[in-house]
Amino acid sequence: MHIFLRFALPACLGLVAGVVALAYAVPNESSLSTPLVSLISPGLKVAELTTPSRHESLATTFGWFLRIAIVVNAAFYFAVFAGFAQLVTRRR
Repeated sequence: MHIFLRFALPACLGLVAGVVALAYAVPNESSLSTPLVSLISPGLKVAELTTPSRHESLATTFGWFLRIAIVVNAAFYFAVFAGFAQLVTRRR
C-alpha cells in the first residue's frame, strides 16, 4: 500500500491532470497571462520551445508537440502529487 500511495497513484493522477491541464490551457492561452499558463500547463511552453522545426508534415509536428507537452505536464503533476503523498505518509 505504501508503494501505491507514493508512486502509482501520483503517476496515474499526474498523467490525468497533465492531459486535462493541457486541454484547458490550449484554447485559453490567448486569454490567460503567460505566467498563469506556465503554472497550469508547463508542458505547453516547453513544447513550444522544443518542438522540432524540421519541415515535416503537420501531423508529425503536432504529434511531437503533444508528446512533449503531455510528458512534461505529467512529470510536473507527478512531482506535485508525489510531494503531497510524501506529506500525507510522513504524518502517519
